[in-house]
Amino acid sequence: MNKITEFAELLEREQIERLHQNKLDCSDNIHNAKVSVKKGNKYTKVDVGSSGKYMIDKEGNIWGIKAYGVIRRGHYYGTVDTIHSYYWGDYAAVKKS
Repeated sequence: MNKITEFAELLEREQIERLHQNKLDCSDNIHNAKVSVKKGNKYTKVDVGSSGKYMIDKEGNIWGIKAYGVIRRGHYYGTVDTIHSYYWGDYAAVKKS
């Protein structure tokens, strides 16, 4: 399994776990927590449901997005090597202490 696939699976798992914990786990919400990955020329887009969520550059850096296909440099979430240092279940990733 490559690191982007591992990230996508972790993101989806933690999103769904949060829905269960908050008793928001109806079938529509679970469906909207599904993660898809789209490879592009410059970035790999990681979407949650039908919304863009994160983008990964060629170096493996994970960024939040400003608009679909546009990274937000102020929202940096580590690299694909440090995905287990963050909790991905909230609206935005949170660094674990």
